[in-house]
Amino acid sequence: MDFDWLNPPFDAKVFPTPREVEESFEDPMGIRLCPDSPRFAKESRMFCLGRTLSGRGVFSVYRTDGKMIRVVATRPMAAEEEYFYGRKVSEWTS
Repeated sequence: MDFDWLNPPFDAKVFPTPREVEESFEDPMGIRLCPDSPRFAKESRMFCLGRTLSGRGVFSVYRTDGKMIRVVATRPMAAEEEYFYGRKVSEWTS
């Protein structure tokens, strides 16, 4: 899938950059979540937890039509998200 980077809703010059966001989506251990909140489900938003090639954790909120990914928001993973990601990866690899 391609990314829609036309007018990204975040500062593309600081971490995470658009390239780092793309790397987090390419993470083979990346986690995609569909929210169970009616607010997000109604707006077709999904979450992605993934790592860049340098190992930095990225949390993204995005929407997709199956062909194009539009990142709505992105930021470094919080400590709780890092823990969740690490726990899921260890479950899958053990």
